[in-house]
Amino acid sequence: MIVSSSATQSLSVTLAAETGRELAPVSYERFPDGEQKVQVGAVGDRATVVASTVSDGDWVQLLQLQDALREVGCEEITTVLPYMGYARQDRAFEAGDPVSARAMARAISTGTDRVVTVNPHETAVCDFFDVPTESVDAGGVLAEPLPELVDPLFLSPDAGAIDLAETVRDAYSTGETDHFEKTRHSGSDVSIEPSEAAVEGRDVVLVDDIVATGSTMSESVAVLADRGAARIFVTCVHPLLVQNAHLKLSRAGVETIYGTDTIERPVSTVSVAPAIADAL
Repeated sequence: MIVSSSATQSLSVTLAAETGRELAPVSYERFPDGEQKVQVGAVGDRATVVASTVSDGDWVQLLQLQDALREVGCEEITTVLPYMGYARQDRAFEAGDPVSARAMARAISTGTDRVVTVNPHETAVCDFFDVPTESVDAGGVLAEPLPELVDPLFLSPDAGAIDLAETVRDAYSTGETDHFEKTRHSGSDVSIEPSEAAVEGRDVVLVDDIVATGSTMSESVAVLADRGAARIFVTCVHPLLVQNAHLKLSRAGVETIYGTDTIERPVSTVSVAPAIADAL
């Protein structure tokens, strides 16, 4: 059975249809003091929990779902993390800092037999889990909603995301790839150096794994607009889009933002369910 968290209901429904599995009965409540409570019905011996952990509350709910499944007699649990929060805290940045991705992975490992995650910021976070863990690359689905492009350039905001840009380009079946040079000076201070690729009169697709505040991406868009790009699109696996990110990107000149349903947002126009289903 597919057991959905409250934040991943749409993806869970799609995944159930993709795999032919039933959706488990689940309810979500809060006590007057704000504490969460979940309840699951009979699920049989095997269950797959689907939970994106965007907020701290999502982590708590996932732990509760895992424990509830053990309580109803489930013997084998697979945990799917379409989006793994804290994955970017994969090292101690300063003395005294925790490795938060490791702490979260260890907590999740206590209640599951296997983990599947989708395009974590660094695949090395899979090593933090104490159970078998697999990273699924869903980048190819980002090509599906793209319109017909003119002489397209698939551009990543830094060298670390060039593989994802190449995956989207290959799925689209034509175009070139390149990347900006991004230097992070601190958690909020990032500088962007333009790519040397010719963009004038071309459609440009900016590709990244996560778009959070949109600040760095907006700088990239401004550079492209100044250099005469025809149309600019943004694609990302995880459309976090916090605060005014969507507005910021649109004001910078982005025509459309396309994301997947790892995080359910209005821009989630394509599903990662087929990629997850293959891993299950």
